[in-house]
Amino acid sequence: MKRIAIFASGNGSNAENIIRHFQDAPRGGEVVLVVCNKPEAGVIGRASRLNVPVEVLTGAEIRDPERMLPVLERYGVDVIVLAGFLLMIPSFLIERYHERIVNIHPSLLPKFGGKGMYGRHVHEAVVAAGETESGITVHFVSDKCDEGRVISQISVALTPEDTPESVEEKIHALERLHFPRIIEETFCRKC
Repeated sequence: MKRIAIFASGNGSNAENIIRHFQDAPRGGEVVLVVCNKPEAGVIGRASRLNVPVEVLTGAEIRDPERMLPVLERYGVDVIVLAGFLLMIPSFLIERYHERIVNIHPSLLPKFGGKGMYGRHVHEAVVAAGETESGITVHFVSDKCDEGRVISQISVALTPEDTPESVEEKIHALERLHFPRIIEETFCRKC
């Protein structure tokens, strides 16, 4: 059974979807911890309602191996999933959890990735560029923003009538449908 920690900074809809996926049926994994860097984030309430422990840590604490590693060890974390986490992952975590940290990006990387490209910013850039498709990219985390090895990409068609809001809706639908399954297939079916 893989023990999963979710790192999240915001509302937590992806985190809740992942937690429910692993709680609903035996899938070879369980979410044992949510790490959040924002004390007001919605993910805290979502995780608490689903009986998943939450550790709220500052960015400085997350970047401190003497503070962060004992937290992950206490929960026996095997895999880290980034779900709307807006901080760069420190190199000591990337080394410790080599190819066991995954992120989801709301575009088909390498397009529309990199610093500052998250959430609505990505969808606005996609529409402004007149793209005919967008999608999600699930990738391993590396020390370069949005450049880790791609695990899976799933696309959706766009039309000239699409707005950043409608693109966001399409991307959220892909995330809900595919992100938990990709996590399961990548880490838990080997158990």
